[in-house]
Amino acid sequence: MIVHQFDQTNSILNTFISEIRDVKIQKDPMRFRRNIERIGEILAYELSKTLDYGESEVKTPLGVKKSFLCSDNLVLCSVLRAGLPLHHGILSYFDGAENAFISAYRHHPNNDDDFEVIVKYLAAPSLEGKILVLTDPMLATGKTLENVLGALKSYGTPKQIHIISVIGSKSGVAKVEKVFPKDTQLWIAAVDEGLTSKGYIVPGLGDAGDLSYGVKL
Repeated sequence: MIVHQFDQTNSILNTFISEIRDVKIQKDPMRFRRNIERIGEILAYELSKTLDYGESEVKTPLGVKKSFLCSDNLVLCSVLRAGLPLHHGILSYFDGAENAFISAYRHHPNNDDDFEVIVKYLAAPSLEGKILVLTDPMLATGKTLENVLGALKSYGTPKQIHIISVIGSKSGVAKVEKVFPKDTQLWIAAVDEGLTSKGYIVPGLGDAGDLSYGVKL
């Protein structure tokens, strides 16, 4: 797997990462969601450089100009509900992409720290021969993306898989690297060192879904 990690490079992206981590700024859900969207926009732009392009002519009021436009068909698949702001940010750049949504949540059968990821809802178009872009803002253990990959297998074989995440853990990245095809590319804003016993990223930012949309029961 090819990993594109951006927190080691000086750019405005680091400002948005810092703000979504900040406990004071997190108190404004609208700003939190917008910063996630902006991170998605930046990562989508970087990803766009790896796609296939073909020559096209554009007619202007004064003539014709040749341009190179993306020739790949993209399917953007996001994990509900935390993935929605990231999805919107990416979709604002890949506005012609098809969309897929999947619900995945952590189930603690023994009411302890051990959990399994349950997938209950999936709506997706055919993936055959297309570019699949999986979005999950927090790549903690990698179990969610592993289960999502399994759930999507019956929808066809993508030409290429890209993963876009905001913050991940080293062990989560390693897990994804193990279970996804070797030519998969991961676009991630920041990678943190560790996980808590409950599988939350440290220092991370907390629960992205709760910070975006409010605390759940």
